[in-house]
Amino acid sequence: MSAPHTPTPAPARSFAQRFSATRRGARLARLLAAHQLTEWGLPHGTEAHDTVVLVAGELTANAVLHGRVPGRDFALRLVHDDGKSLIRIEVSDTHPALPVRRVPGADEDGGRGLVLVDALAVDWGVCDRPGPGKTVWAECATAPRSLTHPSTPRTGLPWEEGSAGVRGGSGATSR
Repeated sequence: MSAPHTPTPAPARSFAQRFSATRRGARLARLLAAHQLTEWGLPHGTEAHDTVVLVAGELTANAVLHGRVPGRDFALRLVHDDGKSLIRIEVSDTHPALPVRRVPGADEDGGRGLVLVDALAVDWGVCDRPGPGKTVWAECATAPRSLTHPSTPRTGLPWEEGSAGVRGGSGATSR
């Protein structure tokens, strides 16, 4: 009698890079994320590719616009977990302030980045990082979302204006 074969989980693939905390650095991070997704078999124009690129772009733009500390870089890390059909996006900066999710007025030009992240990501939050600052993370599905099982609307969203909450999830902590 032979022992049952237990499948070995697929290893998670990752990409990590530091960038200058400038608009050019945020743009380069978004472009390299798009390239890495293509290398992982998620071609341009697919829902998974476009979602991850948009979320990565928003998080890197926030790191540059709101988390910038002069003379310090920000870091982007992507982890592709085939077993969970997820890509985790982590953007670390050295600024101690937590992101603020707010609902902008109709006539405001900005302030919609975290609203988009919340709408597109399966989950997101913030966690501590080694050294000063924080890591803002988001997890995006690589498989198409089921139309028969739409995601449950989220309540008690983190970092709404006037609140100091943090969404729970893997690795989320409050500061």
